[in-house]
Amino acid sequence: MEKWKYSRSTMSLFIVFLAAVGLSLRAEAAKSPNVLLIMTDDQGWGDIHSHGNPDIDTPVLDEFAKESIELTRFYVSPVCAPTRASLLTGKYYLRTGVSGVTQRYEVMRAEETTLAEVFRDGKYRTGCFGKWHNGHHFPNDPHGQGFEEFFGFKHGHWNNYYNPILLKNQEVVSTKGYITDVITDAAIDFIKQEKNQPFFCYVPYNAPHGPFQVPDRYFDKYRDKGLDEKTAAVYGMVENIDENVGRLLKTLSRLELDKNTIVIFLTDNGPNGKRYNGGMKGRKGSIDEGGVRVPFYIRWKGTIEPGKRSDLAAHIDLLPTLAELCSIERPEDKIDGLSLASILLNKDQTLPERALLTSRYRPSSSFNLRGALRTPQYRLVSEGKNNLALYDMEADPGQEKDIKKKLPEVTKQLNTQLQAMLKDVLPEPPTQARIPIGYPEAPVVEIPVVEGNLEGHFEFVNGQGWAHDWATGWHTRKDQIKWELDVHRDGAYEITLLYTAPPSAVGSVVEITDGEHTTKATLQKAYHPEPEVRKDRVPEEKRLMQTFKELNLGNLYLLSGPQTLRLSASTIKGNEVGDVGGIRIRFIAP
Repeated sequence: MEKWKYSRSTMSLFIVFLAAVGLSLRAEAAKSPNVLLIMTDDQGWGDIHSHGNPDIDTPVLDEFAKESIELTRFYVSPVCAPTRASLLTGKYYLRTGVSGVTQRYEVMRAEETTLAEVFRDGKYRTGCFGKWHNGHHFPNDPHGQGFEEFFGFKHGHWNNYYNPILLKNQEVVSTKGYITDVITDAAIDFIKQEKNQPFFCYVPYNAPHGPFQVPDRYFDKYRDKGLDEKTAAVYGMVENIDENVGRLLKTLSRLELDKNTIVIFLTDNGPNGKRYNGGMKGRKGSIDEGGVRVPFYIRWKGTIEPGKRSDLAAHIDLLPTLAELCSIERPEDKIDGLSLASILLNKDQTLPERALLTSRYRPSSSFNLRGALRTPQYRLVSEGKNNLALYDMEADPGQEKDIKKKLPEVTKQLNTQLQAMLKDVLPEPPTQARIPIGYPEAPVVEIPVVEGNLEGHFEFVNGQGWAHDWATGWHTRKDQIKWELDVHRDGAYEITLLYTAPPSAVGSVVEITDGEHTTKATLQKAYHPEPEVRKDRVPEEKRLMQTFKELNLGNLYLLSGPQTLRLSASTIKGNEVGDVGGIRIRFIAP
């Protein structure tokens, strides 16, 4: 075959062309800033030294604040999962399917368009490192919601912060070190790997959420100041976070990504305890100011001029803001947030006046939805139909004087607006999200008992049914646990029970049914270890942990669509069957 022949002039033109293409690509990349979004868990507004707290040391965040625009009136939701859902979607969380923090009320609908999906579709690499808490199973998990890389855990909290066993994508991995350091290592690896292309790196740290586990050098420092165990542990955890934020910022600097990376720091709700919070009323879980006003810093070196602004802003604003700053398309979904790009890039701009909604739903037999409305001047708080309070936040930032009787018309007007907004975001009581199984991306699904409904004598060992809890009290044939499934495809599914059982229970027959078909197995082996007490610096915060043995219950053929599985015992030997940690469901074949 005849060889191609090039003249020198042709080759020179080709080289010039390649160089021009390279310059064009680099110029295009420079137009697409990276995003590093850092959020801590249960760190309040007052848990930063520069916010007037003399007892805590946060030198990195103090310096970072000077390099950033600080939005001094920035609001989130009262608790963890709701804030995450709003931050990721730009919507008030009750629109996304999320209404609580456990028992499937924390699950965000897979159909929601997230920040990760927006950036992924905008040709960014996307990674999440830390605590997810918006759905344990695909497609509600990080991979199903747009993150190409995930490292951390999906539950509402983690029980062990030392050498933790975590997830790297779908693989369980053992790690060495303290959990915040380990998460930071993974985020740094991602930044280094993706340094030559735009990336969206989301780092939702789980500290200083309990359990209150922190290395001695941090804890002892704050105990020596005379602080109580919980505050000392929290401040130690925050100081460790501060150091790790410094590691992330130094990585950007070493890689010369400073000027092309938007860095955001915020927290997910008010403080998880009674401690310094700038004189505000309320803490985590509260719909008052102190439960939802948090630190917020955004830095884009050379583009955003540092300073402070007092505009009302919130977590719902991040999606439209980042989409505009990064010149990527916003989702077509209707969102509640506003883009803050104009006030960040132009100090003379102002936002339209608006009222921000705060809400807190607590599942109960009645429709228990509390709400608050924040305007530039007022906070209206509704703890129930006949429990209203109005505060002038300019004259009374600590909410010490209820002025509803003094300003009845303002109270009435704001309450009408509040009730309309609550009705709009949640027209009827929420329901538990069904558990998705049968996806090719997740052929094995482990379903904890806290995602089921207990009947009869069953109860949660630690009382509340938070993550990692388990069920006890299995004494009669009427004691049942029910799981509501959403089966993605028809097929045979292998069911495994995660249990403990005393020797007297051997010979009991355990069964699981979908209502039409039943599979069962006989308990052949006892497994009855003493629960382990979770490590915690705060004695009253200690909880029990347990390990479980597996019992194969056989296979069920499940049709696609909504299905209900019920676990019970048809034969009981002794006084009890045992405890239940959950079930594992594995797709076998169509």
